[in-house]
Amino acid sequence: MALAWTPEAGFSSSDWRGYNEAMLVYLLALGSPSHAVDQKAWTSWTSTYDKQWGTVYDQTYLSFAPLFGNQYTHVWVDFRGIRDAYMRSHDLDYFENSRRATYTQRRYAIANPQHWRGYGKNVWGISASDGPGPARELLGQTQPFLTYAARGVGVGRVVDDGTIAPTAAISSLPFAPEIVLPATLEMYHRFGASIYSVYGFLDAFNASYRNPSIKQPGLGDAGWVDADYVGIDEGPILAMIENYRSDLVWRVMRRNPYLQQGLERAGFTGGWLEQLQGPEALLPPHAVAQQQTAQR
Repeated sequence: MALAWTPEAGFSSSDWRGYNEAMLVYLLALGSPSHAVDQKAWTSWTSTYDKQWGTVYDQTYLSFAPLFGNQYTHVWVDFRGIRDAYMRSHDLDYFENSRRATYTQRRYAIANPQHWRGYGKNVWGISASDGPGPARELLGQTQPFLTYAARGVGVGRVVDDGTIAPTAAISSLPFAPEIVLPATLEMYHRFGASIYSVYGFLDAFNASYRNPSIKQPGLGDAGWVDADYVGIDEGPILAMIENYRSDLVWRVMRRNPYLQQGLERAGFTGGWLEQLQGPEALLPPHAVAQQQTAQR
């Protein structure tokens, strides 16, 4: 699957290959009713997985350093209990895999190897986000603060300049509520209105990025705070909160014949895929409800 296409240049020479957020693109392409790609596309997608499999901070999993790659497809697809060939061979599913990625980020923040201000057991989460860059002097050293970057922690890759993206933790709510809820509340109560306003959490903040020409802020100060709300971050926050509360997006998805077919053509079995049997399996949710009401 090519990374992009434009009318001027045609298809990009770069491919979408696993493991990252494009999993959803492959599943939709495999399930297309009119232009489905060959099943070999999934084999190609997973062929690079072994380069990203390993152990980070005592968590063994298939890694993608920025947390968004472990979240975006999960916003729409319920991976609990369903597995493709790769996950069957490692005795876990993609949902559990994302739970481990979430725990890795928290453990990284607790270890805080670069000694960033604010990091801890309830302030964590790095992903693709805006940042305070460019580089500047901090504590007598030049620190490579980044602007927009895909920050993260994974096998063989750490990109971290002290910038926390609230979406990184909160969009992992269904995977690990026992650590995500305390982190959400801690960031909200500690930093308050400086990072949370009319549309929810601002995109990112960096408590280590401070202006030496002004008086040192108090302990709870968020330092640099992005001025933007970013829709691609706010959306997963809202959707994953609702998946945690009611499975809403996942319940709708489980009745979508195209995603079902895409998952099955990718080799997924088990769980809810096997429980959805009979003519109702391919009906949209409103049609199922109407049918059940008529039967009653």
